Amino acid sequence: MKAVVWNGTRDVRTETVPDPEIEQPDDAVIRVTSSGLCGSDLHLYEVLGPFMHQGDILGHEPMGIVEETGTAVTGLAPGDRVAVPFQISCGQCPMCEVGLQTQCDNTRVEEQGTGARLFGYSALYGSVPGAQAEYLRVPRAQANTVQVPEQGPDDRYVLLSDVLPTAWQAVAYAGVPQGGTVAVLGLGPIGDMACRIAQHQGAGQVFGIDPVAERRNRVAGWGVEVYDPSEGMDEVIGHIRDRTDGRGPDSVVDAVGMEAAGHGSAKFAQRVASFLPKDTAARMMETAGVDRLSALQSAIDLVRRGGTISLSGVYGGMADPLPMLTLFDKQIQLRMGQANVQHWVPEILPLLDEEDVLGTESFASHHVPLDEAAHAYEMFQKKEDRALKVLFRP
Repeated sequence: MKAVVWNGTRDVRTETVPDPEIEQPDDAVIRVTSSGLCGSDLHLYEVLGPFMHQGDILGHEPMGIVEETGTAVTGLAPGDRVAVPFQISCGQCPMCEVGLQTQCDNTRVEEQGTGARLFGYSALYGSVPGAQAEYLRVPRAQANTVQVPEQGPDDRYVLLSDVLPTAWQAVAYAGVPQGGTVAVLGLGPIGDMACRIAQHQGAGQVFGIDPVAERRNRVAGWGVEVYDPSEGMDEVIGHIRDRTDGRGPDSVVDAVGMEAAGHGSAKFAQRVASFLPKDTAARMMETAGVDRLSALQSAIDLVRRGGTISLSGVYGGMADPLPMLTLFDKQIQLRMGQANVQHWVPEILPLLDEEDVLGTESFASHHVPLDEAAHAYEMFQKKEDRALKVLFRP
C-alpha cells in the first residue's frame, strides 16, 4: 500500500509499504477514505525528530471502511463506516470508565512514562503505524472506532478523529460561563473550531488572536472578534480588556502550544537537537525548556483574575519555565491534556446532521492525494496557499 513515511527532519515521502494485517483477535483493518494532516504532525516534521525512526508511518486522523475484523471483535463488521480516534484505549479500565481514554491503564507507554498510545506519533507514544495510508490496523477495534452514518461526505465525520473532540475539550476545560467571554490564541484548525464551539455553547463574546490574516478572516465570518498579535500583544491584551470591563476574558484557550517551526531560543535548541545523536537529542528534549511560551505567557496575562486557561496546543519540554507567582496570585485555573475522544463523541455526533451547525463540510481548505504529501507538509508548515486544514484522499 501507499503511505506517508518519515525519513528525517522536514523529509516526508509517499512510499510503498506492506499492507497491515490482523495481529490480535481484537484488531480490525480499515480502508482509509480520508486522513487529516494535523498541526501535531508538524511537530514530528520539524521538532520531535529525536523520537522518530526512518520509515515511521505518519498520521492520526482517519476514517474509512472496515475491511476485516479479528475473531474477538463484536458489533463491528466489514463494510461499516467508522472514524478512528487518534489515541488507542481499552475502553474498560478505571481511566477509560471515567472518560480519560488518553490515560488508559492498558495502553500507556510505560517505557516512556507517557499516556495512551497514539497512531503515527513517535516512540514517545508507542511508534504505532499511522493513518496517512491506504489501510490501517486498529488495535482494540471495538473501543477505538466510532461508527458513523453510511450517507454524508467524509468531511463531516473525519474531524471526529481529533479536531472536533480536541476543540470541544478545549472549550469544556476553559469553563466559559453562559454568556461569558473567551479568547482563543491561535486560529489554526483547533482554534478555529474552538471559536465555533464556544459560540454554539452560548459564549457571549469570542475573541480570536492570530497573525495570519486568512485565519482571522475565516473566524470573523463566524462572528468572532479578531486581533493581529503582530501589531503588539500588549496592545491586543489592552483592547480585549477594554471590551471586558477592564478585567480580561473569563477564559482563554491556548491553541498554539509548541511552535512547529520553532522560534528564538526554542528554535535554536530544537535545531541543535536535530544534529545530536538520537539518544542525546531525546534526553535534551525531555529535560530542557525547548518550548516557545509566549502564547501561554500571553494567556496568563490576558485572563481575568480567577479565570481559567485551557491548553490544547501541545508542549514538549520537561523544564519550561512558568510564572508560578502570577499563576498563584491571579488564582488562575489551568487545565490541559490530549483530548479524550470517546468521552466527547456522544455530545458531538448529533451536531453532524444535515444542519452541520459547526460547518464541518466546508472546514478543510485542501484535499490532496497521498502522493502530494511532501508538498502538503511544507505548505501547511509555511502557512502557504491559505492552508488551514489538509485532508488526504488515499
